Amino acid sequence: MNQKTRHKYNSGIIGNCAYIAHIEHDTNINWLCWPSFQDSFVFGSLLDKKLGGTFRISPTEEPTNSKQFYLENTNILCTEIETKDGAYRVTDFAPRFEQYERYYKPLTLIRKVEPMRGNPKIRVICAPTYEYGGKSFHRYRGSNHVQFEMEHIKIRLATNMPVSHFFDDNTHVLSQPVYLILTYGSPFEAPIARTAEDFLLRTKEYWHKWVKHASIPAFYQKEVIRSALTLKMHQYEDTGAIIAASTTSLPEYPGSGRNWDYRFCWLRDSYYVLTALSHLGQFEEMEKYASYIANISQNDTGRLQPLYGIMGQSELEEYTIPYLDGYLGNKPIRVGNQASEHIQNDVYGQALIALLPLFSDHRFRHQNLHTAKSWTHLILQKMAQTIDEKDAGIWEFRNFQNRHCYSNLFQWAGATAALKIAKQYGFKDIEQQANTIREQAEKHIESCYDTEKEVYTNASESQSLDASTLQLIMMNYLDPSSEKAKKHLQQLEKELKGKHGLFYRYLHKDDFGKPKSTFLVCAFWYVEALACVGRLDEAQEVFKQLLSFANHLMLFSEDVHEDDGSQWGNFPQAYSHVGLINAAYRIAVKLDKPTFFDSLYE
Repeated sequence: MNQKTRHKYNSGIIGNCAYIAHIEHDTNINWLCWPSFQDSFVFGSLLDKKLGGTFRISPTEEPTNSKQFYLENTNILCTEIETKDGAYRVTDFAPRFEQYERYYKPLTLIRKVEPMRGNPKIRVICAPTYEYGGKSFHRYRGSNHVQFEMEHIKIRLATNMPVSHFFDDNTHVLSQPVYLILTYGSPFEAPIARTAEDFLLRTKEYWHKWVKHASIPAFYQKEVIRSALTLKMHQYEDTGAIIAASTTSLPEYPGSGRNWDYRFCWLRDSYYVLTALSHLGQFEEMEKYASYIANISQNDTGRLQPLYGIMGQSELEEYTIPYLDGYLGNKPIRVGNQASEHIQNDVYGQALIALLPLFSDHRFRHQNLHTAKSWTHLILQKMAQTIDEKDAGIWEFRNFQNRHCYSNLFQWAGATAALKIAKQYGFKDIEQQANTIREQAEKHIESCYDTEKEVYTNASESQSLDASTLQLIMMNYLDPSSEKAKKHLQQLEKELKGKHGLFYRYLHKDDFGKPKSTFLVCAFWYVEALACVGRLDEAQEVFKQLLSFANHLMLFSEDVHEDDGSQWGNFPQAYSHVGLINAAYRIAVKLDKPTFFDSLYE
């Protein structure tokens, strides 16, 4: 694999559970949606260099070197730029800390620019845009700030730099720290340097405390911590929703047309997210996320959708923006996601699994006793009405439907969760209802079994294989120690395993042709499956290989091309990080070393 030809996303992210900003290796903020994940970008040069706006702290001469790193165990990002004249560091962070018995998470982005060596000269350009590059802000000069206004939207840049720098295009010799504080909606009215330093210290302390309170296995701790911190940033705290990614329209592969908007919460991924949060011991995030799903399942009286907006919105109309160039020229640029209209019947099982801790975990159940029966019955009813239907499946095929093995697996798992709730509370009628659904789901799953090849296909009456059926092993539908499970895994390997441990979702043609890149979370599922069937050495080796597909900050994309290891798809992909966390815990448990002290004397 040629390391030099790899395409990598050359940026990191910061966030405070209200927004996420992407910062390139040259300090440019190339993606920031305000006031929420789902709104227009104010900086979007990731999709268009001209119309996307910019917020860049550039040296006046060509840099000789640059590097980027996170302060350890935080989401505070540092970028260091070296030139012949000197060197400087930009520290970027989104303030987040406890205040007044709640979390302070303002729509505020703080950039600290400090000299490291010599007398570096810089030029700061801040030019936001809105309505996906369709409208520009009017710029006004204040005494210690620059005001950007457009209709009802106001953005302010407060700074201790000379404000004339932003109007006269002068260079600035960096002799002492400069602070750039960008706010949305409300002005920043406080001492600039002192407040920025106070917020930096308190934000650092918050992230350190969050990591210390997490349950991190002894297996690849550093990498699990970074994935946990990344996952945390993708939760929209106001509602508890966790988005798949903060970006839209980054292609799964150049020229593929597979450019999707991922700034939404996929209900049908809740099992994996909740498993990761449970492993991490982050029960506050887990409860918020489960409550978000519970609210949707209670309020949506019709079908449950595969995905919803971060506020629980069900209407996510998809449209394209023709005037943006696209990432590396890749179009279309999509806003919204038509997959919200799809029929994906695994969502009911996912919802029941999400509700399980609220109703059966003794840390939560006392708050939800009065709704346990009504909610469980409601979702079982929806499941009973849809269990025999064909659907679009986990990979959201747009133009054809099947009775998918994966969908039936989650109906089986959801019914199993309902059984646990029913037995704990003594709901005999719920128990009977859940048993009936479980048996029907099992019947459909077995209709996908190819007795000749000894493998479960992706759907009944289909010969195609699908990485999602790895979950038959991990969810204990198949006994992992059985020959049936081992042979199923072997057949999937023969057809779907790529180079260096990578794994394809499937290789049959879909609406856009034959896939050309691997789906990274499937590779982490493969690691889990290897560990489950007892191939532990292979699981560890593949896990180690997969780490090489991160960028310089240990951030993972959605897709990886097996020939050169290039990153593609929306970035960073929360579910790739969820996959890493779950795979690491699976291996740690199998090694009997889930904690630091278990491996202390090796």
